[in-house]
Amino acid sequence: MGEFIKAQTNEHIAYVGLDRGKSNAMHLEMMQELIGELERAKEDPAVEAIILHGKEGFFSAGLDLITLYKYNEEQIKNLWETFIDLIYTLASFPKPTIASVTGHAPAGGCVLAICCDYRIMAEGEFIIGLNEVPVGLIVPPSIFDLYSLWLGQAQAYRYLLEGKLLSPAEGLQSGLIDEVVPADRIHTAAARKAKLWTQFERQAWGTTKLNMRRHLLQHINENKADVVQQMLTQWWKPSTRQILKTIIENLTKTK
Repeated sequence: MGEFIKAQTNEHIAYVGLDRGKSNAMHLEMMQELIGELERAKEDPAVEAIILHGKEGFFSAGLDLITLYKYNEEQIKNLWETFIDLIYTLASFPKPTIASVTGHAPAGGCVLAICCDYRIMAEGEFIIGLNEVPVGLIVPPSIFDLYSLWLGQAQAYRYLLEGKLLSPAEGLQSGLIDEVVPADRIHTAAARKAKLWTQFERQAWGTTKLNMRRHLLQHINENKADVVQQMLTQWWKPSTRQILKTIIENLTKTK
């Protein structure tokens, strides 16, 4: 068992659980651990599909801004590179991937969900969406591509520029979410979908998936250095630091 990722395999499905604090906010070590877990599941012939899930109330709150704010230049560069690697690893996973969105999934939490093939979200007062722009962070082209895959380009464009966060019902209506179910039924629904897909010939399923994502995956690879540079330039801008500082002050006040 990892420190921040709890994984177990049951009936050929790997349940990969995000497990860091209350809100599953991601820092460097958590992302590295998740990449490692995904690589293991990819190579394991006993694993036919993965269900990526959070915990009650939170899928993932995205990046842990409180921790990241204190990172030095080398750490933050490493973080953004790892973030792009994580997106690539999850988006290029050749087996069925289902996001069991057990609660809030803003920003980086939403990014993990849109890398998957299917999203099931728990009913409740939860939010999902990409709200990077209001936080002062840049959305790389690969994330727009992934968002567009489910929302269509026009809707993704509108939502991204205003940092729109959606309820489960709005997520379902927009195509961002595939199913909304009561929280206690979410793993059952995810397993049902996984079993439906794993009954197909694996090579045909996996190759078709990667064919459909070929351009997207190519873009992630080719643009990595530019994207990381863009992220770093933005991260150290005084205006960004000020927004982040305000957000962190608000977060620490509510604790």
